[in-house]
Amino acid sequence: MEKDPNNNRRNKWLALINIPFQMGVIIFIFSYFGTWLDENHPSPKVYYNTIFVMLGVGLALYNVIRQVNDINKTK
Repeated sequence: MEKDPNNNRRNKWLALINIPFQMGVIIFIFSYFGTWLDENHPSPKVYYNTIFVMLGVGLALYNVIRQVNDINKTK
């Protein structure tokens, strides 16, 4: 029994469509935590929200690169 090549393409598209949602959730959680820290621990020189948003973007990009590399390995 041979594998359907269209099924393999669909699985890749589903993985790629899921990536923006994952990025949005990761960045939102880090942003929310940074805002919470800014409100509860105010500091004139440290901007927790900015720091955590940048960490969230970095983590989200790392996750995207890892997922795309995994998709390409199965090719």
